[in-house]
Amino acid sequence: MATTDSVLEIAPPENYLAGNEFIDVDDQSVRALALTLRQGAGGDVPFAKAAFEWVRDEVGHSYDVQDPRVTLTASEVLAQRVGLCYAKSHLLAALLRSEGVPTGLCYQRLAHGDGHVLHGLVAIYLNGAWRRQDPRGNKEGVDAQFSLDSEQLAWHVVPALGEVDYPQIFAAPAPCVVETLRGATDVLSLYDAGLPTGL
Repeated sequence: MATTDSVLEIAPPENYLAGNEFIDVDDQSVRALALTLRQGAGGDVPFAKAAFEWVRDEVGHSYDVQDPRVTLTASEVLAQRVGLCYAKSHLLAALLRSEGVPTGLCYQRLAHGDGHVLHGLVAIYLNGAWRRQDPRGNKEGVDAQFSLDSEQLAWHVVPALGEVDYPQIFAAPAPCVVETLRGATDVLSLYDAGLPTGL
């Protein structure tokens, strides 16, 4: 099911263009990659698709590749080519914002073991509408694709399991995400207990 402006809580698109400590749009490596992707793709939609696929496929998800390194800022993710869903979303947002495409951060609360875990993704403003995209990275059972017609996310929430699609589009990372990753020395140690469980 597509997510439309009527169910998302948003600010004006221009509020999702500036950089911050974590979405460091002015980092030289981020800007260089964004420019390369833009030149190869042309308009905003092909560029957004190219950036999405680059982050999804070229940056390993920490748990999938069993890499304990902690990354939080977009430039850290780009330099180390690894990160959790949150960190990968920070990089995608930075790439798109650096080329003038409004991009915000979104979250889902998903069932995880006996409890829940917070999952991060993005919303991109294209062709006059917001569309959520999930650059987490594909694996068996996960097939997230760039789409402007209907959402093709890594997961769709099941309310009966206590799962939630949070409607807010954030300009900066949720504080609980920042606190968790800033205090971590081994991302893999957070998997069973330590990740945020919700907003």
